Amino acid sequence: MSRPAALEKRLGHRFAAVELLQQALTHRSYGPENNERLEFLGDGVLGCAVADELYARFPQLSEGKLTRLRASLVREETLAEVAEHIGLAQHLRLAKVDVQPSVLADALEAVFGALFLDGGYEAARTAIREVFGPLFDRLDPDAAAKDAKTRLQELVQGKQRQLPQYRVVSVQGAAHRQSFEVECAVTELGLKAIGSGTSRQRAEQQAAMAMLEKLAK
Repeated sequence: MSRPAALEKRLGHRFAAVELLQQALTHRSYGPENNERLEFLGDGVLGCAVADELYARFPQLSEGKLTRLRASLVREETLAEVAEHIGLAQHLRLAKVDVQPSVLADALEAVFGALFLDGGYEAARTAIREVFGPLFDRLDPDAAAKDAKTRLQELVQGKQRQLPQYRVVSVQGAAHRQSFEVECAVTELGLKAIGSGTSRQRAEQQAAMAMLEKLAK
């Protein structure tokens, strides 16, 4: 695999150990030397760096609002959007797997984990600030940064219907690396939607998003 110089330029970091970046871009379908462990590390690094930036940008904001803003930035949909913007997909190594939002989000977290190991926290934080810059700039601290489940719940309550019900349909993969499929049902409206993700919480958010799209039609 050639050096992904274009991606390094987008990140603002040239890897001393380029093999770390290559591993971060390797999906588990490609082989045993994949990005699973780096994704775990990158998830923590990303959460810390985003919290760090929000704390500095909004010194008067309450803990609750900071938490909601962070959630809006680290959710799967946002990570996939950032990954697409920096052209991450074209550098992925994977076998017979569709490049779904979850794959992009996981790989982006793995890249941040690789950055942390290669250059330390400051290098990772600088890269995260760089690629998330436009999103940070667009944040409105006075707006309710609500996730899909919250928005769906409020919408259904506004229609005076029973709250959505979530049910795990299937769980696949080893214990340390599971994939969840969750069904969201609004029984009184006779509607169901399916979501998937690398955690039950992510799958529920995806199912809620799919239900919101159905209700919008």
